[in-house]
Amino acid sequence: MPAPPLPDAPWGRVRAELHRAVSEADWHGWLERLELRELGDDRLILEAPDAVRAWVGDRFGRLLQACAAAVLGPQVRVELVAPGAPTPAPCGPRPVLGRGNGAASTFNPRLTFDQFVIGDANRLAHAAALAVAELPSLAYNPLFIFGAPGLGKTHLLHSIANYVQAHEPALVVRHTTVEAFTNHFVGALQEKGGAMETFKAAYRDADVLLVDDVQFLQAKARTEEEFFHTFNAVHETGAQLVLTSDRPPRDLDGLQDRLRARFEAGLVTELGAPDLGARETILRKRIRQDDLHGVADAAVELIAARVDGNVRALEGALIRVVAFASLSGRPVTGELAAEVLDGLYPELRRPAPTLGEIQERTSRAFGVPLEALRSASRAAEVAWARQVAMYLARELTDATLPAIGRAFGRNHTTVMHACRRTARRIAEDPAADAAVHRLTRELAG
Repeated sequence: MPAPPLPDAPWGRVRAELHRAVSEADWHGWLERLELRELGDDRLILEAPDAVRAWVGDRFGRLLQACAAAVLGPQVRVELVAPGAPTPAPCGPRPVLGRGNGAASTFNPRLTFDQFVIGDANRLAHAAALAVAELPSLAYNPLFIFGAPGLGKTHLLHSIANYVQAHEPALVVRHTTVEAFTNHFVGALQEKGGAMETFKAAYRDADVLLVDDVQFLQAKARTEEEFFHTFNAVHETGAQLVLTSDRPPRDLDGLQDRLRARFEAGLVTELGAPDLGARETILRKRIRQDDLHGVADAAVELIAARVDGNVRALEGALIRVVAFASLSGRPVTGELAAEVLDGLYPELRRPAPTLGEIQERTSRAFGVPLEALRSASRAAEVAWARQVAMYLARELTDATLPAIGRAFGRNHTTVMHACRRTARRIAEDPAADAAVHRLTRELAG
């Protein structure tokens, strides 16, 4: 396999933009295998294996074009060819993207407000982004969105762009990353003629300017200076600015105070990690979007419970599970999801259940009220369920015998007796063994 391109080479920068725009599963499953065939002034020819070429073209064609335009300029046309196939003849120059509708093709059409899952941790950021899209420069200006990677900052930027282009096609919307802005700026400095004026016009003529990852302005003195003037020029014309970062402005210690002050002059809002309900909704939306069939609810619930870091990791886990099921010819069940996550993501193994979780699961499994497990009742069905719960607490947690006893209103001697009784019964009674084994699997994930 050819060596990966250098990150500062043109194709390397396009790859970096593309990698940022998709989930890890999409990147490793489809786009990582693209290889550079030829790069000219107005053509980027990429080789794609036969197994993925049609899918990549249909599903990611517009995104490929957008990433190439962001790095190489709007005149570049992306073409996909088979490895070893003759290079196609030029088809004539591609029109330069101008104002209005033409700019819409530089935004990922999959990233819209409709596809953004709202939860308690991102409700304010979503509402602010939608307000800006509906009333550019009249709602919050600038809007500064911060949060850890993979939580939806870029999704909101593209949602704003797609909304504005759909409802106000006469407005000029520009999206860039600090990396792309820096590369464009350095290139303009090195060129002669009117390159610098062209560079300034590309950003300062925008009605809506969206800038991703402004934390990377730190330690780039000349780029920061130019960005400061760009920010002022855009803001003074009444245009809308939306910025994202992995931390709030006050924590961007490497930036000058004057720029941090401008970032804080509008609304600063945080994107937090989605809660369990939001994670399940994200997975179900992805299942519908990708037309995935046969994914059991138990698999969705298990993935959502285990993968709680960010949306990219969450969607990546889903795609890995579905791919494993397809390759092995097995249905996408909760058991298969647990198997895949244990093997591919050992760091995502389910943490040990709490004593409360063990009591709740045992209560449901045996049809015994939770209060009865903790009561003094000696009814046979209650005593058996209580003994099983104590046994599982001993087997599945690091809790001490006195701690387990306190959770059930008993002492440690009672817990020891319950564990011995349960172990003896499951050794002699197949039905009891099956019931305890099933409950153990559920609790251990």
